[in-house]
Amino acid sequence: MPFNWAHIHLLINHFPIILTLLGLAAAILALVTRRRTVWLYAVATLTLSGLSVVPVDLTGDAAADIMKDKWYVVKDSIRAHDDMAGNTEWVVLIMGVASAYAWWRLVRRGADGTLPAWLRAVVVGSALIGAGLASYTAYLGGNIVYGSPRLATPPSGAVPQ
Repeated sequence: MPFNWAHIHLLINHFPIILTLLGLAAAILALVTRRRTVWLYAVATLTLSGLSVVPVDLTGDAAADIMKDKWYVVKDSIRAHDDMAGNTEWVVLIMGVASAYAWWRLVRRGADGTLPAWLRAVVVGSALIGAGLASYTAYLGGNIVYGSPRLATPPSGAVPQ
């Protein structure tokens, strides 16, 4: 089987999910500890998550074209995943931009710099929403194959013996 866009999508789709979850955990820790270095880690991680969501979306569109003709895939599962992925992409991009701005403010202000309360709220709030959407989008993506009811009774000749 040749290497294709579906393979690439499966290789890179975990980056926005993991980076958003790690960035959210770090942002919550930064709220509690009020340490600038933890904020720097949190916003850098969330910025990288925002950057990583674009290639995941691009490869996902190409992967959908490949997967839609597989006997075991229910096309509605691809549509549900793709619709949610579009929403997730926008939220994670906005989160990434807000985090990049927060990162810039922290670096520009030097060792004494802190983030204003409104920016901390935007970063944590967008990371919470982004983590939830990314997790649900991943769940729907997993259902494309693993949740397919067609795998319970494959057609004769579809699975090599």
